Amino acid sequence: MTERMLAIRQDSLGGPEVLHLAEVDRPHPRPTEVLVRVHAAGVNPVDWKVRRRGGAFGDPPFTVGWDVSGVVEQLGPGVTRFEAGDEVFGMPRFPLAAGAYAQYVTSPSRQLARKPAGLDHVHAAALPLAALTAWQALVDTAQVQPGQRVLVHAAAGGVGHLAVQIAKAHGAYVLGTAREAKHGLLRELGVDEPIDYTAVDFEQVARDIDVVLDTVGGEYEERSLRTLRPGGILVGILNASTAEQTRARAAALGVRGAGLLVEPDRATLEAVAELVAGRRLHPLVAATFPLAEAARAHQLGEAGRTSGKIVLTVD
Repeated sequence: MTERMLAIRQDSLGGPEVLHLAEVDRPHPRPTEVLVRVHAAGVNPVDWKVRRRGGAFGDPPFTVGWDVSGVVEQLGPGVTRFEAGDEVFGMPRFPLAAGAYAQYVTSPSRQLARKPAGLDHVHAAALPLAALTAWQALVDTAQVQPGQRVLVHAAAGGVGHLAVQIAKAHGAYVLGTAREAKHGLLRELGVDEPIDYTAVDFEQVARDIDVVLDTVGGEYEERSLRTLRPGGILVGILNASTAEQTRARAAALGVRGAGLLVEPDRATLEAVAELVAGRRLHPLVAATFPLAEAARAHQLGEAGRTSGKIVLTVD
């Protein structure tokens, strides 16, 4: 008999109201995969973009979500890294469908890492996509160095608040944009110079920047390029499909530009876990919702005013 589980499904594209709890078949791990019993699932902007547009997912029905933290339930043939009962976290299969808003998810074993010791599942589920994005932008792409000036846009957001901490862990001087009400939080995260983007033009304040992490896009890209010192680099996480145009605009100003599409990376997850264990990185959870209330989580996330991450709890 096919085993069943609960998952969030949508039968049409649209607003948060299309998300509903349904009983579906439980997946089975294929060779080199593991089955994970999900304890918590992180919510990311890409989730509601897929909910509205479908994109590579094709037509509904489908289940959105990538960020997971949970316990290995079953091993597929060939898995040597884990045993049943291991606590793991990760972002399986991105940008392909993973179906993380569910009680169970399968993942290639080498796209997961052991959950950071001392961190609960809710906070671990807040890490993968945002921390991988920040690390791949700042460390892998920009190769941030001690003493460099790093500008992080939306510095209190899901990616931004982790990017600030990762940049500080690598010895950078960090400037961060956010509304004034969030400047206290920014300083707690390690921001050296908060910038209220509603009160001043950030490009008039941020000067001689070595690295910009652009989590906003649009007009921010052109404005941010002008803050860079000669040879500096802007990494945009929203414009991977237009990376060539970004590079061309940057080159015209004597700087560099790159567009990033985050990808699963076990080694980076392990590096992130080390920062967590060393108390140099802490994910901020703005709100939690039970799995059945995924629509409410999307409503809150799309409002764009939260600090840190939203997480679904799965029982």
